[in-house]
Amino acid sequence: MRDINSNRIDLRSDTVTQPTDAMRQAMARAEVGDDVLGDDPTVQQLESMVAEMSGKEAGLFVPSGTMSNAVALKTHTVPGDEIVTERYSHIYLYEGGGYAALCGSSVALPLGENGLLTPELVEQSIRKQKGSQSHYPDGNLVCVENTANRGGGTCYEQDVLDAIAEVSKAKNCATHVDGARIFNASVATKTPLHRMTRDYDSVSICLSKGLGAPVGSVLVGSQDFIDQAHRWRKMFGGGMRQSGILAAAGIYALENNVERMEDDHRRARTIAQAIDEMDHVSVDLDAVQTNMVYFSASKYSANEVSQKMAEAGIDMFDISPTHCRIVTHLHITDEDVNRVIEVLSNLN
Repeated sequence: MRDINSNRIDLRSDTVTQPTDAMRQAMARAEVGDDVLGDDPTVQQLESMVAEMSGKEAGLFVPSGTMSNAVALKTHTVPGDEIVTERYSHIYLYEGGGYAALCGSSVALPLGENGLLTPELVEQSIRKQKGSQSHYPDGNLVCVENTANRGGGTCYEQDVLDAIAEVSKAKNCATHVDGARIFNASVATKTPLHRMTRDYDSVSICLSKGLGAPVGSVLVGSQDFIDQAHRWRKMFGGGMRQSGILAAAGIYALENNVERMEDDHRRARTIAQAIDEMDHVSVDLDAVQTNMVYFSASKYSANEVSQKMAEAGIDMFDISPTHCRIVTHLHITDEDVNRVIEVLSNLN
């Protein structure tokens, strides 16, 4: 792998990326201060930068994408509310039940196609207490995930995003985008970030995945929303001190690692097309839109596949009993891609 001293090909996730030498130099030079006291200029620069890129008034730097989503959900809701999110969304599957434990909210889980909601599904899923004789909770927040992880890295079409926001507003629901990989979506669809997020109240943007920073996410929204979110970040333990060292990595990533995501997408597509031509493994090519490839093997369980690949020096996750996941990132080279295809072709 490029930039990492390893003889293994690590395709488990784009979260395995490590700071490059140039990013480490930017971190070492960072001007810092106590961010809890509002004194860290590099954090302020990062927050302003992401807010401007996404067309929002303000941003809030937090340690992780899960915390960013948790803070957003808590800011948007009160206990007893209901959150609408897709059945296989990260917020529901992989964030420890935070919507329930931290927000006291229930969740409505419409099943989309390849992880993507539709305006019709959203409209059908929003319940309101009023008129229900108090049987229903108040559906007050709609969350979309772009790209959709369990959908295989799929992207929303812009008119669908716009329509979901319109339906949500008509039903008096706030809107939030889990944009852990939103720059992948922006690059893949050639849609500017500010246009993609225009009609949404808040967006969580992760820096430590395809962008290649070691830590952190930025939550963006209106100034009033971020002022409230700041309180919840404090209560959730997310206030950091001289975090400009981490923010500098995020700034470097945004300045250098966005457009290069096209290479990750191209490499994932190359692997997927090779799999599609094999008889003993299969893939849904339509779902391979960014840097993820979900595939299955006819003769082996997903766990057996991942073990066999690991024996060949290639690491990946078995994401379900039947499917493995490959995620390309900035450390993966064309030579790595050729090696993966070679090993997969002999998996019979």
